Amino acid sequence: MNRNVLLVDDEPNTLKVLSAALKKHYRVDTAKSAEEALSKFNQGEYSLVISDFRLPDMDGMQLLERVKESVPGIPFIMLTAFGTIERAVDAMKKGAYTYLTKPVNIDALLSITREALHRQDDGASGKDSDDSADRHEFMNLVGKSAAVQEVVSMIKRVSKTDAGILILGESGTGKEIVARAIHHLSLRACGPFIAIDCTTIPEDLVESELFGYDKGAFTCAYTAKIGLLEMADSGTVFFDEIGDLDFRTQKKLLRFIQEKEFHRLGGKEKRKVDARVVAATNRDMEEAVKRGDFRADLFHRLNVIAIQIPPLRERREDIPLLMHHFLQAQCRKIGKQITGFDPGVIDVFQSYEWLGNVRELENVVERAVILCPADVITAECLPQKLSALMSRFTSAALGTTELSLPEIERRVVLSALEKTSWNQSKAAGILGISRKKLRTKMKNFAIPFDGPPSGYARQQ
Repeated sequence: MNRNVLLVDDEPNTLKVLSAALKKHYRVDTAKSAEEALSKFNQGEYSLVISDFRLPDMDGMQLLERVKESVPGIPFIMLTAFGTIERAVDAMKKGAYTYLTKPVNIDALLSITREALHRQDDGASGKDSDDSADRHEFMNLVGKSAAVQEVVSMIKRVSKTDAGILILGESGTGKEIVARAIHHLSLRACGPFIAIDCTTIPEDLVESELFGYDKGAFTCAYTAKIGLLEMADSGTVFFDEIGDLDFRTQKKLLRFIQEKEFHRLGGKEKRKVDARVVAATNRDMEEAVKRGDFRADLFHRLNVIAIQIPPLRERREDIPLLMHHFLQAQCRKIGKQITGFDPGVIDVFQSYEWLGNVRELENVVERAVILCPADVITAECLPQKLSALMSRFTSAALGTTELSLPEIERRVVLSALEKTSWNQSKAAGILGISRKKLRTKMKNFAIPFDGPPSGYARQQ
């Protein structure tokens, strides 16, 4: 709430809706013209400007130039209708942070606003951003690892196109989150997002569910039914676990992707539907093609751009961020006040294999929040397999369990600092706490800020 945002648009309803959403997180001033915006900008201090491209007295490009002349480093987000997208891209070349198409998707606006402000903070401080989940969240995708940042980069690069996208990754890695992010940043963001789980539709109902049917198409078809593809018109249709789609339906889907048209079951009329197709799978699709289980032509249509989501065990540095992200979400959901995790719990979470990936981690955190009787989650709140691992982990790491809790915590803090060569920001990330809180603990445990204590040896 300590950030000031200037929102500029000559449409009263747009100002009302967007300012209401932004005011939940920031202080917001509004302006209905460029001149009014410049007057407020020159009199106050703002962290970010959000402006429509079309304004009554000057366009958004001119406003951008005037703002950048005064404060070169301020983020500027352009709002634009479809007809002015090319100009909005030009604005990005001249210093705009990004642009969003109207009508604006609120989730996308809040996510991009948060990202722009965090990058501004990092650039001003010359330091890495702190290790809070908010600073490493993009459209509900949480992570600071290089692998996750590459996924975020790909989302931004491909979202404005209609190219075929195949999202690859194990179950529970967040494939649908990536698909939704692509949709919300696309030119189709104001259209529907229809998710189809190919594993849950019975094989004999797949065609009727996807393409719909006309009245009288079969016994009991007393009325016509609109299919899921038709519902996705002007938006995005997401096929989750596309590798499970039966071979016959694969052929009809390929024709739809190529022609953007189809017939309902029992129907003679061609139906035109303009929907983008995004697919995901946890299978090795190239092997499926070789075995003849999946059509090669459909695979190549879907696989114009592949986005690989890494399993959680390959991005362990993201685990503390995810833990706190889910902790905060569950506390809000059920109204509990839990401040964090016992340091040993964080160590165990980072050591566990997480074969169910992010989904499994979320479920474990949800269970822990429900069962937690205090303000910190401890081993007693974890499933037996994790609490047993914590017991073995603690014994192996400390050599004995006959230690006081403060001494155990002191050793865990020292271990984290040693692993990161005394980089306090990185150590705080391992422990799942803020750098400020880590420094408080270091002070309480008489741990020097600039290096190991004299005569320190690991686990001494």
